[in-house]
Amino acid sequence: MKIQGINGAAGIAIGKAFVLPSWEWDLPDQKMDSVDLAQEFERLYEGIRTSKDEIEYIKNEFKEVVGPEESSIFDAHLAILEDPVFMNEIRGIIERQYKAAEVAVKEAIDHFVTMFDLLEDEYMKERAIDIKDVGNRLLKHLLGAPEITLPSDTQPYILVAKELSPSQLAHLNPSYVLGIVTLIGGKTSHSAIMARALGIPLVSGLEASLGMPVETGDMLVVDGDNGLVFTDPDRKTIERYTMLRNKEMQKKEQLQVLATVDAVTKDGSVLKLASNISSVKELDLALKHGAKGVGLFRTEFLYMDRSTFPGEQEQYEVYRLVAEKTAGQSVVIRTLDIGGDKELDYFELPEEDNPFLGYRAIRISLDRKDLFKTQLTAILRASAAGNVKIMYPMISSVEELQQANEILREAMADLDERGLAYDANIQVGIMIEVPAAVMIADLLAEEADFFSIGTNDLVQYVLAVDRMNEQIAHMYHPYHPAVLRMLRATVDAAHTAGIDVSVCGEMAGDERSIPLWLELGIRHLSMSPQSLLRVKHRVLNTTAADAKEEARKCFTLRTSSEIEQRLQIFNDASGSPDDQSGSNAS
Repeated sequence: MKIQGINGAAGIAIGKAFVLPSWEWDLPDQKMDSVDLAQEFERLYEGIRTSKDEIEYIKNEFKEVVGPEESSIFDAHLAILEDPVFMNEIRGIIERQYKAAEVAVKEAIDHFVTMFDLLEDEYMKERAIDIKDVGNRLLKHLLGAPEITLPSDTQPYILVAKELSPSQLAHLNPSYVLGIVTLIGGKTSHSAIMARALGIPLVSGLEASLGMPVETGDMLVVDGDNGLVFTDPDRKTIERYTMLRNKEMQKKEQLQVLATVDAVTKDGSVLKLASNISSVKELDLALKHGAKGVGLFRTEFLYMDRSTFPGEQEQYEVYRLVAEKTAGQSVVIRTLDIGGDKELDYFELPEEDNPFLGYRAIRISLDRKDLFKTQLTAILRASAAGNVKIMYPMISSVEELQQANEILREAMADLDERGLAYDANIQVGIMIEVPAAVMIADLLAEEADFFSIGTNDLVQYVLAVDRMNEQIAHMYHPYHPAVLRMLRATVDAAHTAGIDVSVCGEMAGDERSIPLWLELGIRHLSMSPQSLLRVKHRVLNTTAADAKEEARKCFTLRTSSEIEQRLQIFNDASGSPDDQSGSNAS
């Protein structure tokens, strides 16, 4: 039987199912004596402490596998255990209704899950899974119940569950989980995000069509690309998907061969593909995939998962290691970019109605000169070990750039006094990610050594669309004519001033954008390590002259859908690893 679901994570899985039993709690609703209240509160607080410790441990373990960005999902779980509304609901049930701690927790979970499920917002509905996950963890400790165990790592399987919490997913061994099928959840669920990070195919949203007729041991085919699940597949279906899976694996192997090849179009146009990283571990993967240096080092992740700000020496050692590992290739280090959706546990940001337009990025650095100067000093010291560059985020005025550079000069003077080496001619650039920066790009180009276009925020600010808001996420169009005009204006100003301009947002890792970069004259792109080989392959199979002609037509179109469709058709016509190896690969 073929069933249509939601494509949560791409890939193909063929194998036998293991059905994860639902953990349903049936607790006696018995009253307790008022003299036992103190004991129940102590049990509750001990359960919370143990749950927090466990979540921190899982988070750190998971971070080693997929990096800090995806593992930050567990920060949301810790926040639930500290949420005053959730905790007050539990305490109120214990205190006013004289119920045991586990009963109070169960009732609080049910209350909030029901409330979230009634909302139309799919994103908020999926957050109900996080509340269940945290609540079940707390219940487990209050009741002394064991974890639901997964199969031993001897036989690969496809995991089937009504819903899968991030905690459960973090315990999986990706080597033995072929695929995942969940009855509820969608693309924005934390489990889907984590499955994509782990490279496990996932299809969700099957509750209406599937129910749970699948049993452990049943044969399944999971098509994560198209959101399809085949239960009890016939021989032809298995053979067809086996062939597709083998092609997929072959394609990955073919792409890996390109790691040592330069990104050059068929008619000789060269693109330099660097990588965005958050850690040394990500750098290792990027270099394995042939990255030409680091186009964006997100330093804020050095500041996370700790209780205090990192000192100068600690930062210096990390920056120096990255500079040494890149062996002379450019390393662009972005200064601290917190605020908006990125917070630090030990640094209290003000409550804001709209934090994305508030106290964040360079605004915090200029306000907290002590923190900014410490970071700049560490970066300067690391510049003696390699080709290091400094980049300021969210610059919107010439004054901000001038103030930042004045603090940089102070850091240089301090190092001179200390007799420590640094690159006195270090290049200093800025992120172009707000419309104001585009409109005064000619003025900023007189003060900066280079521009890097952060398309994620630029698109968001140009279109006034929060892409994490499920109600309007469909309006987030990177190929909107206004965005393309912003790109052209930025590049024109940079080229007139004779400075380099690169792209480090998600558009850089989208193969469909290659014609735009070739036409605009952008030759430096920075993207996630996972995108490098795919983009390089597309460059190798592209003729720059044809791509530029296509892009020129795109700049005359009036709607996002027309532009995107045209770029998609051109991209599809460029071939795949199966039919073209790339004439420049040899």
